[in-house]
Amino acid sequence: MDPAEHDALAVREQLFHERVRECIICTLLFASLYVLCHFVITHFKKHTDFAEVHDDEDAAVNRIALGLCTFTLAVSLGAVLLLPFSIVSNEVLLSFPHNYYIQWLNGSLVHGLWNLVFLFSNLSLVFLMPFAYFFTESEGFAGSKKGIMARVYETSVVLLLLTLLVLGMVWVALAIVDNDAASRESLYALWEYYLPYLYSCISLFGVLLLLLCTPFGLSTMFTVTGKLLVKPRLLEDLDEQLSCTRFEEASVSRRISSGKASCWLNLDVELLREQLLAIQSKRRTLELRRRASPWQRNLGYPLAMLCLLALTGISVLIVCFHVLELLLDDAAMPRGIQDAALGQVSFSILGSFGAALQVVLIFYLMLSSVVGFYSSPLFTRLLPQRQDTPLTKIIGNCVSLLVLSSALPVFSRTLGITRFDLLGDFGRFNWLGNFYIVFLYNMVFAALTTLCLVKKVTWAVQAELIRALGLHKLPLPVTRSRPLRERC
Repeated sequence: MDPAEHDALAVREQLFHERVRECIICTLLFASLYVLCHFVITHFKKHTDFAEVHDDEDAAVNRIALGLCTFTLAVSLGAVLLLPFSIVSNEVLLSFPHNYYIQWLNGSLVHGLWNLVFLFSNLSLVFLMPFAYFFTESEGFAGSKKGIMARVYETSVVLLLLTLLVLGMVWVALAIVDNDAASRESLYALWEYYLPYLYSCISLFGVLLLLLCTPFGLSTMFTVTGKLLVKPRLLEDLDEQLSCTRFEEASVSRRISSGKASCWLNLDVELLREQLLAIQSKRRTLELRRRASPWQRNLGYPLAMLCLLALTGISVLIVCFHVLELLLDDAAMPRGIQDAALGQVSFSILGSFGAALQVVLIFYLMLSSVVGFYSSPLFTRLLPQRQDTPLTKIIGNCVSLLVLSSALPVFSRTLGITRFDLLGDFGRFNWLGNFYIVFLYNMVFAALTTLCLVKKVTWAVQAELIRALGLHKLPLPVTRSRPLRERC
């Protein structure tokens, strides 16, 4: 073998080993995410849906659907970790460019992860989750032999009919809007045109959902933090409040036990019981605040609120700066690239610190969007309950989280949270090149977040000052619209 053939064989062997190494790494990463998501779903699922009673096939069907939900949730978690993993990988390669033990961390691996997440997101949204829902609702065709395969046949037929219906509706809409032969022929390229276009629409919906849920979630997180952490004592005597609350609780308990509240016995007893529950809850809160250590009381709550304020304020400042960049430089527009050149330049002007801040902000905005999603009146019913979540609600939660998480890379790049360009098919979305959509999106996010921040912080400070100064105990003027009725 001459030297040229030997060199070509060595190059092919090296490429083969790199491809095998990437496949092993991707498999291990996804297997870890799958196991973690399995424990999460098991924590929330309703066990009666999976109990086998006399070889009940419903339990087997539910387990198959649960596996599909676990796969979808693992893809959602992978989509959340996709952009932070890419940013961290770039900084690691910048810090240790010639380290032998991190040579596996290269652009080919990161690009492959982006393509896999895009592929599995399409697969889960278009096929797996609709199949899981129809599979749990199916019973088999009338007259056919009962069993799991009968349900599989019915579900497959329903999905095929649904696909034909959607394709037909798109064909008719395209013929009405754009009667062009080239546009209609593009529908034949199902993988190259139709599925990316469909996912582009779903991603746009997810980005809009993130836009609405994130500011609402930021406001909710301030409220939840105030309820979970112990607030410091500001000009108040907890011992006096606790004594008054215990005295009030004992008084209400005696009135309930005596049964002589008033002549309207049933109504007053029910009201007194509700009042007693509220007083007991207040007493437990005061006891918790009294038992808290000075460090927990005077340091934990202020630090948590300052962290929330700092992260929210930094996010708004970054978005405002990105708005100015959009007006002055076309390079600030989000775009997609096909080659991930890692380890050459940092994606933050602050270096590693800026990259770490970008990762923290991405996770913070994702957490805020999930909190806002489940706190909104439209989706509060989807909130899973421990050991009491039916399978249909689990499917709905997996679809919702997948839509939110798969839009997170586009969301972060559109707002300018990171400069890491979108890889693979994530950069093929049609609306990313529209300046007016991107500019308006940034403006709306900055306005809504600033409004929620100012409103929440202002009201919180006002309420704390009123409570600390004891102004909430002052008697308020009462206006009577009608005279009181005489009691018996």
